[in-house]
Amino acid sequence: MSRAAAFTLAAGAAAALAAALPVRAAPDGTPDGATVFARCAACHTKTGAGVPGAFPPLGPDVRTMAASAAGRRYLALVVTRGVSGPITVAGKPYAGVMPAQGGLDDAAVAAVLNHVGTAIVKTGPDFKPFTAAEITGLRASGTALSAQDVGKLHAASGGQ
Repeated sequence: MSRAAAFTLAAGAAAALAAALPVRAAPDGTPDGATVFARCAACHTKTGAGVPGAFPPLGPDVRTMAASAAGRRYLALVVTRGVSGPITVAGKPYAGVMPAQGGLDDAAVAAVLNHVGTAIVKTGPDFKPFTAAEITGLRASGTALSAQDVGKLHAASGGQ
Protein backbone atom coordinates (compact mmCIF):
# COMPACT_ATOMS: atom_id res chain seq x y z
CA MET A 1 0.00 0.00 0.00
CA SER A 2 1.36 3.41 -0.90
CA ARG A 3 2.02 6.03 1.76
CA ALA A 4 -0.73 8.28 0.34
CA ALA A 5 -3.22 5.42 0.39
CA ALA A 6 -2.30 4.59 3.99
CA PHE A 7 -2.78 8.22 5.06
CA THR A 8 -6.11 8.38 3.24
CA LEU A 9 -7.25 5.19 4.95
CA ALA A 10 -6.12 6.50 8.34
CA ALA A 11 -7.89 9.82 7.75
CA GLY A 12 -11.09 8.02 6.84
CA ALA A 13 -10.95 5.89 9.98
CA ALA A 14 -10.19 8.89 12.18
CA ALA A 15 -13.00 10.87 10.57
CA ALA A 16 -15.48 8.05 11.12
CA LEU A 17 -14.50 7.82 14.77
CA ALA A 18 -14.60 11.59 15.22
CA ALA A 19 -18.00 11.88 13.51
CA ALA A 20 -19.42 9.70 16.25
CA LEU A 21 -18.42 12.24 18.90
CA PRO A 22 -21.38 14.28 20.17
CA VAL A 23 -21.38 18.05 19.68
CA ARG A 24 -21.78 19.63 23.09
CA ALA A 25 -23.33 23.03 23.57
CA ALA A 26 -21.70 25.94 25.34
CA PRO A 27 -23.58 27.44 28.32
CA ASP A 28 -25.34 29.90 25.99
CA GLY A 29 -26.71 27.01 23.89
CA THR A 30 -24.39 27.48 20.90
CA PRO A 31 -22.20 24.58 19.78
CA ASP A 32 -18.91 24.36 21.65
CA GLY A 33 -16.07 24.82 19.16
CA ALA A 34 -13.58 22.99 21.38
CA THR A 35 -15.82 19.92 21.44
CA VAL A 36 -16.30 20.02 17.68
CA PHE A 37 -12.53 20.39 17.27
CA ALA A 38 -12.07 16.89 18.71
CA ARG A 39 -13.00 15.69 15.20
CA CYS A 40 -10.17 17.78 13.72
CA ALA A 41 -7.66 16.81 16.40
CA ALA A 42 -7.88 13.19 15.31
CA CYS A 43 -5.68 14.17 12.34
CA HIS A 44 -4.44 17.71 12.94
CA THR A 45 -3.60 16.98 16.64
CA LYS A 46 -5.07 18.85 19.59
CA THR A 47 -2.53 21.68 19.16
CA GLY A 48 -3.21 22.01 15.43
CA ALA A 49 0.41 21.06 14.62
CA GLY A 50 -0.69 18.38 12.15
CA VAL A 51 1.39 15.39 11.15
CA PRO A 52 4.28 16.14 8.76
CA GLY A 53 3.69 14.67 5.34
CA ALA A 54 0.18 13.51 6.19
CA PHE A 55 -2.07 16.15 7.77
CA PRO A 56 -1.24 19.86 7.44
CA PRO A 57 -0.82 22.16 10.41
CA LEU A 58 -3.52 24.68 11.21
CA GLY A 59 -1.11 27.60 11.36
CA PRO A 60 -1.10 31.33 10.66
CA ASP A 61 -2.36 30.85 7.13
CA VAL A 62 -5.76 29.99 8.66
CA ARG A 63 -5.92 33.55 10.00
CA THR A 64 -4.58 34.92 6.72
CA MET A 65 -7.31 33.12 4.81
CA ALA A 66 -9.96 34.19 7.30
CA ALA A 67 -9.07 37.82 6.50
CA SER A 68 -10.39 37.59 2.91
CA ALA A 69 -13.73 36.63 1.39
CA ALA A 70 -12.14 33.92 -0.79
CA GLY A 71 -10.25 32.52 2.18
CA ARG A 72 -13.32 32.46 4.41
CA ARG A 73 -15.19 30.57 1.69
CA TYR A 74 -12.33 28.09 1.38
CA LEU A 75 -12.18 27.44 5.13
CA ALA A 76 -15.94 26.88 5.34
CA LEU A 77 -15.88 24.55 2.33
CA VAL A 78 -12.98 22.52 3.72
CA VAL A 79 -15.19 21.65 6.69
CA THR A 80 -18.46 21.21 4.80
CA ARG A 81 -17.23 19.69 1.49
CA GLY A 82 -13.87 18.21 2.47
CA VAL A 83 -10.58 18.80 0.68
CA SER A 84 -8.29 16.69 -1.47
CA GLY A 85 -4.73 17.67 -2.35
CA PRO A 86 -2.32 18.46 -3.59
CA ILE A 87 -2.04 21.59 -1.49
CA THR A 88 0.98 23.35 -0.01
CA VAL A 89 0.87 24.48 3.62
CA ALA A 90 3.77 26.29 5.28
CA GLY A 91 5.90 25.47 2.24
CA LYS A 92 5.28 21.71 2.45
CA PRO A 93 3.16 19.62 0.05
CA TYR A 94 0.21 17.54 1.21
CA ALA A 95 -1.68 15.16 -1.05
CA GLY A 96 -4.12 13.54 1.36
CA VAL A 97 -7.86 13.67 1.68
CA MET A 98 -9.94 15.28 4.41
CA PRO A 99 -13.54 14.09 4.25
CA ALA A 100 -16.43 16.51 4.69
CA GLN A 101 -17.41 16.75 8.33
CA GLY A 102 -20.98 15.52 8.06
CA GLY A 103 -23.51 16.09 10.76
CA LEU A 104 -22.35 19.60 11.59
CA ASP A 105 -24.92 22.34 11.22
CA ASP A 106 -23.86 25.85 10.27
CA ALA A 107 -23.57 26.99 13.90
CA ALA A 108 -21.21 24.07 14.67
CA VAL A 109 -19.07 24.84 11.60
CA ALA A 110 -18.82 28.48 12.67
CA ALA A 111 -17.97 27.40 16.22
CA VAL A 112 -15.13 25.10 15.17
CA LEU A 113 -13.65 27.64 12.76
CA ASN A 114 -13.83 30.28 15.50
CA HIS A 115 -12.14 27.90 17.94
CA VAL A 116 -9.33 27.25 15.46
CA GLY A 117 -8.94 30.96 14.70
CA THR A 118 -8.75 32.01 18.34
CA ALA A 119 -7.68 29.12 20.57
CA ILE A 120 -5.56 26.99 18.21
CA VAL A 121 -3.99 29.59 15.91
CA LYS A 122 -2.90 32.64 17.88
CA THR A 123 -0.65 34.37 15.37
CA GLY A 124 -1.42 36.15 12.14
CA PRO A 125 -3.92 38.85 11.25
CA ASP A 126 -6.75 39.71 13.63
CA PHE A 127 -9.44 37.06 13.46
CA LYS A 128 -13.01 38.00 12.52
CA PRO A 129 -15.42 35.36 13.88
CA PHE A 130 -17.61 33.37 11.52
CA THR A 131 -21.37 33.39 12.03
CA ALA A 132 -23.84 30.60 11.34
CA ALA A 133 -25.55 32.84 8.75
CA GLU A 134 -22.24 33.37 6.95
CA ILE A 135 -21.60 29.61 6.92
CA THR A 136 -25.07 29.04 5.45
CA GLY A 137 -24.20 31.25 2.48
CA LEU A 138 -20.70 29.83 2.06
CA ARG A 139 -21.96 26.26 2.23
CA ALA A 140 -24.57 27.03 -0.45
CA SER A 141 -21.89 28.56 -2.69
CA GLY A 142 -20.04 25.24 -2.85
CA THR A 143 -22.76 22.62 -3.24
CA ALA A 144 -21.48 21.63 -6.70
CA LEU A 145 -17.84 21.32 -5.56
CA SER A 146 -16.01 18.09 -4.82
CA ALA A 147 -13.22 17.81 -2.25
CA GLN A 148 -10.75 17.99 -5.15
CA ASP A 149 -12.39 21.20 -6.41
CA VAL A 150 -12.02 22.68 -2.91
CA GLY A 151 -8.33 21.73 -2.92
CA LYS A 152 -7.86 23.70 -6.13
CA LEU A 153 -9.15 26.81 -4.31
CA HIS A 154 -6.41 26.65 -1.67
CA ALA A 155 -3.67 28.75 -3.27
CA ALA A 156 -6.10 31.37 -4.63
CA SER A 157 -7.61 31.69 -1.14
CA GLY A 158 -4.42 32.89 0.50
CA GLY A 159 -3.08 29.51 1.56
CA GLN A 160 0.68 29.36 1.89
